Amino acid sequence: MAGRVCFHCKQWVEQGEPHDCWTTTEAALTADLSEDLRDAWERLRETAASFGEQRIYASHRSIMFSRKTCYSFVRPQKRHLELWVFLGRALKAPQVRRVDRASKTKFYHLIHIRHRDEVEAPITDWLREAYEFSGPAAALAPKPSLRSTKKPRASGRRRSRGAR
Repeated sequence: MAGRVCFHCKQWVEQGEPHDCWTTTEAALTADLSEDLRDAWERLRETAASFGEQRIYASHRSIMFSRKTCYSFVRPQKRHLELWVFLGRALKAPQVRRVDRASKTKFYHLIHIRHRDEVEAPITDWLREAYEFSGPAAALAPKPSLRSTKKPRASGRRRSRGAR
């Protein structure tokens, strides 16, 4: 029978059969977690949800937290939760495993969480900071100019390229 292998999930899909491997749920992503990781996930979700109005949704292998833009997401793994947090500054802390620039104004930070007790300050403080950074006020802030900051040439005689 005719069909294809999905590029993303490598699953065989019959011709004409609907397939959307990108659509998933929080329950599906957290179903195989150990008890410690499930407790950590629940505490992390409760903490983020307590910040205020936002959208929490599952997308492919991640659970996203967003306001105007995504401020954090979690990728459940077998041994830990990968917490990615977007901030306007780079953090230097033992909990942060990786930091890199996401854009001109944002840095992304990777934090591994293995137990419920790890979901406390300073991680919760960083999550709140990311939540506030991604809010409507941040979206309305003036954008940096893309114009060059070169100084204009001093007035006077210009040399042509051929003259020396």
